Amino acid sequence: MKMKREDIRNIAIIAHVDHGKTTLVDELLKQSGVFRANQEVEERVMDSNDIERERGITILSKNTAVFYKDKKINIIDTPGHADFGGEVERVLKMVNGVILVVDAYEGPMPQTKFVLQKALELDLSVIVCINKIDRPEARPTEVIDEVLELFMDLDASDEQLDCPFVFASARAGFAKKELDDPEVDMSPLFETIVNYIPAPEGDPDADTQMLISTIDYNEFVGRIGVGKIDNGSLKVNQDCVIVNHHDPDKMRRVKIGKLYQFDGLKRVEVQEATIGDIVAVSGIADLHIGDTICSPENPESIPFQKISEPTIAMNFMVNDSPLAGQEGKFVTSRHIRERLFRELNTDVSLRVEETESPDCFKVSGRGELHLSVLIENMRREGFEFAVSKAEVLYKYNERNQKLEPMELAYVDVPEEFTGAVIQKLTSRKGELQGMSPANGGYTRLEFSIPSRGLIGYRGEFMTDTKGNGIINTIFDGYGPYKGDLSYRKTGSLIAYESGETITYGLFNAQERGILFVGPGEKVYSGMVIGQNPKTEDIEVNVCKTKKLTNTRSSSADEALKLVPKKIMSLEQCLEFIDTDELLEVTPENLRIRKKILDPTMRKRASFKK
Repeated sequence: MKMKREDIRNIAIIAHVDHGKTTLVDELLKQSGVFRANQEVEERVMDSNDIERERGITILSKNTAVFYKDKKINIIDTPGHADFGGEVERVLKMVNGVILVVDAYEGPMPQTKFVLQKALELDLSVIVCINKIDRPEARPTEVIDEVLELFMDLDASDEQLDCPFVFASARAGFAKKELDDPEVDMSPLFETIVNYIPAPEGDPDADTQMLISTIDYNEFVGRIGVGKIDNGSLKVNQDCVIVNHHDPDKMRRVKIGKLYQFDGLKRVEVQEATIGDIVAVSGIADLHIGDTICSPENPESIPFQKISEPTIAMNFMVNDSPLAGQEGKFVTSRHIRERLFRELNTDVSLRVEETESPDCFKVSGRGELHLSVLIENMRREGFEFAVSKAEVLYKYNERNQKLEPMELAYVDVPEEFTGAVIQKLTSRKGELQGMSPANGGYTRLEFSIPSRGLIGYRGEFMTDTKGNGIINTIFDGYGPYKGDLSYRKTGSLIAYESGETITYGLFNAQERGILFVGPGEKVYSGMVIGQNPKTEDIEVNVCKTKKLTNTRSSSADEALKLVPKKIMSLEQCLEFIDTDELLEVTPENLRIRKKILDPTMRKRASFKK
């Protein structure tokens, strides 16, 4: 017999990038008394990993729980970037409702649409929280209309359209139901959650059923599965069976090692949990997302939508440059292989395949950001390796036509730059689908464009719009192949010999283009040390010293003025490299190089092409 657990509410917080989800969770935690009054609390306490803190983005969804009066509210903070959309889709299976956070100035953005669509498809209750209403340029009343229009575009039902609106400033720590209410604290939002989000229901006396929605990994306990108990109860040391909706042959007997519930930011060990509880289970070795833990008497899997396929791939390989092995701790193919397969423990949208060469692995993900976060993490852990240019993954249909991943790109730019952006994107096989005025003198352009047309575009886009443009993309299925595309209009400046760079050599080389190296740096033959504005590659000698005669002294060199070198971030390097180049990644340096270092062999290879 089904019953409701009135003392629990399970919600997820969803929104576009930078609309304030994580800050909102911080406030809910603070005001529900999770922290002591005198405890020092970091900002964005939920973003626990270094890269999340530096970039100000959430990559992995996080679980937490707060108490309001006598009710426990389980909250899941989700990522906003399209590259981590796989995280959002899965998490929504654990909750009964969502808080949709919308910026009071920007209004609904592309990712708002994507996450809201997922929530409406699962028939979840929605509370709309218009955040940042204390921004000087906030326009909350117009944003309400834009949100309701978005609901209609997504074919929401009448009940869904009748959702409550709450106005908040997560940073200032208040929420209110009407715009002219006084600004006190977050309780109006807590009240709305308790009154409007349905309590979880299930049959406490039925056989156990729990769907694993996220996996956490810990070196001491191994894999930890997080999910919600749909039916029955779960106890420590209980014998269970694991089944999977997409893999009907899977059936394994397991024993529950430890059970945890969430309380604030901590995991608390419990002996038993029942319907509606969101719990973490450890002690089961080979546990995967989408597995259902159930009683041996009646093993029945819970349906689960498949995780989105990767669209982009790059090769990770052992670094074999002349400077290899000088800076990294982990350099062998065995180290790289172990690390990549370990990443699969927690990241479900990632694929790792072995190739014909034992030193090279093909890694596929959801986008450039997804893979660059992995590269940055490995680099900080002391790995040294090389990666190739990102390539998109093609598919073929029944008629053997080539299909490629397509994206919808929404571009907001000041009016004077629209011409430049339209011209660039059309040359990259983009099709303009709509153009409308946006707020603040900006124009919004909508493009349908192949994913490979966007590889390496963000840097150019920032230059073309003088840093004032915003570009958001969202995956839009596979479409027919759009024809060949040249990635880069410029050539590379290549070091002619190995050694240390010298001012005299650099001074002569800087007339040829933009340099990536300064004086006194180690280079090797075949390494890319700069960018040539023309299309061909040129070899330059940056290790050249000046011949001394009896009339010239070497001190005349000190008068040579060098243009400062261009310093490239990891993303810029990944965007810059061409198909015949590799990026050498070490804990201390990023170096771009040609795949074939020997100049004669390189020329032969280009003639063969």
